[in-house]
Amino acid sequence: MVFKRRDRRPIWKIVLEFFWPRGGWKRAALYVKHRLRRLPDPPHRIARGIFAGVLTTFTPFYGLHFVIAATIAWIMRGNIIAALLATFFGNPLTYVPIGVISLNTGYWLLGMSRRADPELHGSLGRMFVDAGADLKRNLIAAFTDTDMDWSRLSVFYDEVFFPYLIGGIIPGIIAGVICYYISVPLIRAYQNRRKGAMKAKLAALRKKRPLATDDRANGD
Repeated sequence: MVFKRRDRRPIWKIVLEFFWPRGGWKRAALYVKHRLRRLPDPPHRIARGIFAGVLTTFTPFYGLHFVIAATIAWIMRGNIIAALLATFFGNPLTYVPIGVISLNTGYWLLGMSRRADPELHGSLGRMFVDAGADLKRNLIAAFTDTDMDWSRLSVFYDEVFFPYLIGGIIPGIIAGVICYYISVPLIRAYQNRRKGAMKAKLAALRKKRPLATDDRANGD
């Protein structure tokens, strides 16, 4: 295949680069920033895509963020590439605070007594693992004589997924709106500066052309 890597990376390297990309997070952030600025679309459309991507990172649909961000951007008539790049807002450095904020907001909105804090991240991770194990075991049970047990998935849905889903809407919209209004003037200024640089370059080329034509005429 054309886009297939020649050097297959081992699993440990893929996991390591997920938490710490080559060149570090600063370089990765600069790459995303550079790509967003160079997108060939009006600033407001790019900003809508950024809003969609940032909002998506506050949802518990891990593994589907690209699909959800692209769908929201398409509905909003935003730039889909910008939406995909903006999902970088959710990364291993921000997942914990995003999760804590979303869960706390969800518990508050739903009137639940439990509160999320950073110390619960371990148990939260165990709930994800237990829910995944439950799903896998029940899929196997569907084709065997083993009895299905949805208890762990039920706990996960009640205590994590649904509060996270409800609670992530408000902070996700707030973060998305902030990023939208910050990105519009920055992208517009960058695009105007780039257009000015291109016009200056074209003007310089036009000035050189008559001189080159005159030189050839004199030589003849």
